[in-house]
Amino acid sequence: MKTLVILSDTHRNLQPLEKIATVLAECDYIIHLGDMASDANDLLRAYPEKTYILSGNNDFFGGLPDELELEVENRRLFACHGHRYGVKSGTERLAEAAKARGCDIALYGHTHVADVHEENGVLLINPGCMTRYSPRQSYCYLMIEKQKAVATIVEVR
Repeated sequence: MKTLVILSDTHRNLQPLEKIATVLAECDYIIHLGDMASDANDLLRAYPEKTYILSGNNDFFGGLPDELELEVENRRLFACHGHRYGVKSGTERLAEAAKARGCDIALYGHTHVADVHEENGVLLINPGCMTRYSPRQSYCYLMIEKQKAVATIVEVR
């Protein structure tokens, strides 16, 4: 079994990351889906072997990938911020893009709204956001074992 912590849209709000420090230390993978991806630099320094950081529409400093494909426990994940796939208007394009890459799980952010649903055979996961301006700060704790994937949205208080 592998565990993943999926983060997005921290927007320079680091306090929630401090609150989940134990979870971050114990998981197998950390994926930050962008929008103030620089917030994840401390995570990258602390856990370089398990941290992946993607660029979002508010990440102007460059040098980070826009997308990621990763195989975990025989499941293929496609990760992106989501803005290039119009996720605020729906997730159809994202599901198609994941499927075209042979992925059956797609991770995205951008909307600031946590969501887990299946579409066209693809498990779509949005961890929500950790911005201080949101009434709900959340991340996703994803467990993958063999062919089973269980995504849990966790609110940070």
